[in-house]
Amino acid sequence: MTMPPLLDLELLVSPQAFLSLVLLPLFFLFLFTTVKRSFSSHKPKPPLLPSPPKLPFIGNLHQIGPLPHLSLHSLSSTYGPLMHLQLGQVPTLVVSSADMAAEVYKTHDAIFASRPKFKVAEILSYNFAALVFTPYGKFWRRMRKICGQHILNPKKEESYIPVKEEEVAVMAEKIRAASLQSSPVNLSDVLFGFANDVICRIVSGKFFRKEGRNELFRMLIDNNTALFSGFHAGNCFPKLGWLDGVIGVIRAAKKNINRWDDVLNKVIKEHREGSTEDGGAEDFTHVLLSLQGDPNLGLELKDDHVKSLLVDMFAAGTDTSSITLEWTMSELVRNSHVMKKLVDEVRGIAGENSKVRMEDLNKMSYLKAVVKETLRLHPPIPLLLPKETTEDCHIRGYYIPKGTRVFVNAWSIGRDPKYWEAPNEFNPERFINNQVDYRGNHFQFIPFGAGRRICLGLQFAINAIELAVSNLVNQFDWELPYGMTSEELDMEEAPGLTTHRKSRLKLIPKPRAFSK
Repeated sequence: MTMPPLLDLELLVSPQAFLSLVLLPLFFLFLFTTVKRSFSSHKPKPPLLPSPPKLPFIGNLHQIGPLPHLSLHSLSSTYGPLMHLQLGQVPTLVVSSADMAAEVYKTHDAIFASRPKFKVAEILSYNFAALVFTPYGKFWRRMRKICGQHILNPKKEESYIPVKEEEVAVMAEKIRAASLQSSPVNLSDVLFGFANDVICRIVSGKFFRKEGRNELFRMLIDNNTALFSGFHAGNCFPKLGWLDGVIGVIRAAKKNINRWDDVLNKVIKEHREGSTEDGGAEDFTHVLLSLQGDPNLGLELKDDHVKSLLVDMFAAGTDTSSITLEWTMSELVRNSHVMKKLVDEVRGIAGENSKVRMEDLNKMSYLKAVVKETLRLHPPIPLLLPKETTEDCHIRGYYIPKGTRVFVNAWSIGRDPKYWEAPNEFNPERFINNQVDYRGNHFQFIPFGAGRRICLGLQFAINAIELAVSNLVNQFDWELPYGMTSEELDMEEAPGLTTHRKSRLKLIPKPRAFSK
């Protein structure tokens, strides 16, 4: 018997069979859906996150001032430590307490470990080939492992001690020479130059001062910071990202990364062609190039990967260190009793030695407390680098959807009266006999972040900062210029991703005489 064609299938089905085979299952599906909706409508919905009123289209953007950490601190005082904002088209979570930071960095660390894909960051990081702005995943984990094992491990840190001590000596000589002039010293510039020279020398070895390259690096770092700090339409209105191309942001980012590319290609070429050792220490570039072709890395380490990591090191290592030095000296000259106590400790340990060595720092507990207190009041990146959730999650009953942008306000957390007595006062004594530190274990004090994306170079930076501060107060006495009182010293912050002083710190150094 020949079967009829498929197009004639309806001829084989009676009306009753059609009802039983098609309409009846559809009826039961409709009934099931209706009942399910009925039950789900009675389920309690998660509470909405507290949020300030917003405007159409722009959301809460109009409530963000030139110093966003201060604007968000003010809003959080009204709407709570876990607050929702709508920044243009982007749902945003703002975290402003230690308890909520623990949820982000500990309870849900993996979900909050990624970064938003900003176009400028993509350009300036060689298509997310580095660490700082790279989204979380296998590639990021392998790159971080390379840095942790081969560049920023304790053994490598120890090998760079002579470099840091030599650059501190260079800085002190610059100040000593400037002190012969009648005008105050622009200490902000001196400190930035020191931080820049340290990282340039450690990253690129003996070639860092060639052709004024350290000054070129400084300019490129400044440009990166300005580009990251600016408002970009695509960051808040992804569908309007083309506007950034129209107004020149994308062109400026490409121009800057091309200049980075030119100088870093020269550095790499020089390292491949000749000796790169600097005082017995292999610089970062040499270490990374020596890893190319290593089958145990788990990835092919290309030149763009090397350059992207070097850009990370330059930018993060220079700006954050110089900012902390700048605010430390500002607070010391404003608080004469703290300065005196620190001077007594440092000079008591150094004796007649003009130079404080790295090995002396572990004896200086008050110095360490001073640096910690500076980081508490003046975290270099007050709104820690933005995160983005990779899954839905709940925090304290609140629903946080996938793709939410997250800002942790380290500035606000460091001034929370729940954890800090007289939180706005500069009081290093609070860290004496206090186990709270900046390594991500105490969420009331997270100037370097916490969790799996905590800054890898924090100890590298802290050692350089402590060494510089101890030598500054050991080799010089410091005074405010023009008869200025401590109350008159301007302590305003400049806008930006990082928080430099708004005005340059200008002080009068008086060199000490030493018998040795």
